[in-house]
Order: sequence, then C-alpha cells, then structure tokens
Amino acid sequence: MVFEADTAAGKAFDVVLLLAIGLSVLVVMLDSVESIAARHHDALLAAEWAFTLLFSVEYLLRLVCARRPLGYARSFYGIIDLLAVLPTYLTLMHFGWQHGVVLRLLRLLRIFRVFKLAHFLGEADALRRALAASRAKIIVFLSTVVIIACIMGAAMHLIEGPASGFTSIPQSLYWAVVTLTTVGYGDLSPVTPLGKVVAGLMMILGYSILVIPGGLISVEWARATGKVPTTQVCPDCSGEGHDTDARHCKHCGAAL
Repeated sequence: MVFEADTAAGKAFDVVLLLAIGLSVLVVMLDSVESIAARHHDALLAAEWAFTLLFSVEYLLRLVCARRPLGYARSFYGIIDLLAVLPTYLTLMHFGWQHGVVLRLLRLLRIFRVFKLAHFLGEADALRRALAASRAKIIVFLSTVVIIACIMGAAMHLIEGPASGFTSIPQSLYWAVVTLTTVGYGDLSPVTPLGKVVAGLMMILGYSILVIPGGLISVEWARATGKVPTTQVCPDCSGEGHDTDARHCKHCGAAL
C-alpha cells in the first residue's frame, strides 16, 4: 500500500498523499503573505507541524517497509521525502533556518509519486521515451534558433544603432530572442522603416517555428509504444519502471 498503486488501498494512499502535499504547499504560500501570516500565524504554524509530522510518519513507514532501508533512503524519492520534512525541524535549532523554511516547497516534487498511478505511468514513460528519441532533432532545432537570433540581432544593431536603444550586439540579441519567441516585452523596439520590416519578419518567423518542437515530439510519442510499466517497487534497490510481467528487478535482479 505504501510503495505501490496497483491495489485500491495503494491508490487511496497516493490520493491522500497528493491532497496532503497540495495543502502543505498552500500553507507555505499563505505564510509568505504578510497580512495573512500576521492574522493566522498560530493556525498556519500548527498546520505546518501537523503536515511535517504526517510526512515524518510516512517516511518512517517507508523505511520500515523497505527490505533495504538504506537503498530507499539513497533513492531519488527517499531524498525528496527527507528534504520535505527536514527544513521544519531545522527551524528548531535557531541557526538562521527560519527563513529557510521556504525549502518546504520541495514537497511539490513529491507529487511525482502520484505519477506512479497506473494510468499516469504509461503516459509518463511514453513521454520520456519520446523526448529521448527526439533529443538530437531538438538540439539541431535549438541550434538553428540560436543562429537565427544571433544573425538578426547583429543585423538590427547595424540597422538601428545606439540611437534606438540597440547599443550592442548582446542587447540586440536580447531583442531578437524576445521577438522570435513571440514574448514581445516592448522595452526595446525599432524605429526605422527597415528595422520595422526586419522585426515583422522576425515575428512571422517566430510563429512559424513554434510548432516545430511539438511536431517532433508528437511523432516520436506516436512511435513510443510498448508495455505499460507496473507501479511495483523493488524491495532491495527501490528500482521502478518494471514491466507488468516482470518477476525480477531489471536493475539488481532481486525477486519482485
């Protein structure tokens, strides 16, 4: 129930965990608002400690359930679980950690646990494989965008010059990136007719290239087919991502 989401109890445990994580993060956010913190300090502090104790019990339960507790403690989720409760306890030591309580927002990373629900896990694995398969194409695409931004930035520096705010090539490169990504802050803009023509071409080009990464990933995602991994965790090494028919861990060979 604690480590897996194949059963009804395991799914319920993960759903409750998600709600607790969301509420604990909300408490941290509200505590950062001075007006709310001043009026409800005691209530927020009590809620923070309640969630910390709850997560501490959960962390200890995972250590007890694991066949190799040290392996779980060293795993990605084990480290995140520890970091989720550690900052609150450090505030008791009065070593300047009072303002470090913002690290409690690391609890947001624990939402990754909920992705272990079966209907999320298959899609997450397909997305991972799609990104891995298209990384070379994405690198080429990003390199092309950088080259275009450099060329157009240098061109705008020559066309507009310092009089229009394009005081250097890096400054002009900033404008090119903002324009090419269709962000358009407006803090730097051309004033000459030729500069406006170049800016217009950059805007149209920006809309044209925005669809390319999505297309690259979509193609690979469609190809990323295979068995949906189970939510079962290896009791020895805490490894995950096993096939539904696996009998042994693909990382260490231990029996599942």
